[in-house]
Amino acid sequence: QVQLVETGGGLVQAGGSLVLSCAVSGIPFSINTIDWYRQAPGKQRELVAGIATSGSTNYADFVKGRFTISRDNAKMTAYLRMNSLVPEDTAVYYCHLQYWNVDYWGRGTQVTVSS
Repeated sequence: QVQLVETGGGLVQAGGSLVLSCAVSGIPFSINTIDWYRQAPGKQRELVAGIATSGSTNYADFVKGRFTISRDNAKMTAYLRMNSLVPEDTAVYYCHLQYWNVDYWGRGTQVTVSS
């Protein structure tokens, strides 16, 4: 059974930092691209960042220079370090991967940034 479990969310003041983790089980982690998405209240889910098996990364423009995605294949875990947080970053953050054309999502972790 494929499982993605996000942790690390919480309440932080503007300008602060958080590190989210996504622990994956049930699939061969090292062969998959891992993505982080977020969804704010009343808004569509949007891509935040992704990291390929090669280690190459991509970021949404609104997080470039502030967020860093990484992965530890031995621990089967992906990370999202978020610096210089702003209230607009408030959302539920989800981990995602696609395996054999099936999309897998975690349940998400809430990030709230106070002004």
